[in-house]
Amino acid sequence: MLFCFLVWLSFGIISSAILDPVDFLALQSIRKSLEDAPGSNFFDSWDFTSEPCNFAGVYCDSDKVIALNLGDPRAGSPGLTGRINPAIGKLSALAEFTIVPGRVMGRLPETLSELSNLRFFTVSRNFLSGHIPAGLGQLRSLQTLDLSYNQLTGSIPGSLGSVPALSNLILSHNHLTGPVSSFISQTLTRIDLMHNNLSGPLPPNAFPPSVQYLSLAWNRFNGPVNWVLKRLNRLIYLDLSKNQFTGVIPCEIFSFPLTNLQLERNLFFGPVRPIVQVTIPNVDLSYNRLSGGISPMFSTVQNLYLNNNRFSGHVPASFVDRLLDASVQILYLQHNYLTGIEMNPTAEIPLTSSLCLQYNCMVPPVHTSCPLKAGTQKTRPTAQCPDWKG
Repeated sequence: MLFCFLVWLSFGIISSAILDPVDFLALQSIRKSLEDAPGSNFFDSWDFTSEPCNFAGVYCDSDKVIALNLGDPRAGSPGLTGRINPAIGKLSALAEFTIVPGRVMGRLPETLSELSNLRFFTVSRNFLSGHIPAGLGQLRSLQTLDLSYNQLTGSIPGSLGSVPALSNLILSHNHLTGPVSSFISQTLTRIDLMHNNLSGPLPPNAFPPSVQYLSLAWNRFNGPVNWVLKRLNRLIYLDLSKNQFTGVIPCEIFSFPLTNLQLERNLFFGPVRPIVQVTIPNVDLSYNRLSGGISPMFSTVQNLYLNNNRFSGHVPASFVDRLLDASVQILYLQHNYLTGIEMNPTAEIPLTSSLCLQYNCMVPPVHTSCPLKAGTQKTRPTAQCPDWKG
């Protein structure tokens, strides 16, 4: 009898039995459906005349397979080709399944719904196609689902929203369509749905307060997000850019523990009035329809993009002070209706800082380097600035 003494760190388990015949046959089927891509030799150790618990990427507990990590994880590995065989559903104790980036294609097997112990399922940067099986919502132990950078289509199954243990849902860079249902799992911390074709408004209770990372960028969502965002006060990262969201930006989000706030290229409108000094390092509100004066509460932001909006009035003096002492690194205010900034024409902006004032209702007091897409016009036409005399 062969014994395997592999220690799987994730579970801290030592295997010491011959593999269950059902798992043995399932592994054979999985192997027949996958191949090493040219330059890979991951499957060299998969010799079924020996004990499968000794195969590369196979981890066992007693006589059952509890994890399959397929492919060479080292950087530069060409990965695997082929398909995921439906026989995976026979691995009744499987808790973890991963495939390194490669050229694995085809549909996700419906038999995944039979893996009641599955906790981690990660097959990113491959060529999976078809829909996401609704049966994944039956996996009550599922904690991480990462299917990013594939070619998946169809909608996100509503059943995924009620998986009680789900912490990380990463479906970015696919071709998913349709609306998003509410996610009610109170363990969710990361939701990444960027770069899809998702659409429609978000339900007010779309995401639980536990979410810390939320990216919906590069989709076709619309409607207001005021009530959606107000309840997410644990957010560290928020990216809603390049959608069609409307309404006002809730002032509460500027007091959240965010390190990155990206709301650019939407249809947000109205004034923006933080209730506290903003300490978020990176804030991008550009390319919206925001109006009113620029709040001095933003002067503590390191990289601030307010360009291509409808802001008016004078730039608060606090911005100038922090810009000149290099506390502000990027301050983009171009393409608004600003009428002044109190800055000495001889002031020297630190080399580490960038200021752009082009195309406002004023003559910029200092010459600064602006991005090429800001254009060459220094001021707005007088007709667009009725209160400005030039």
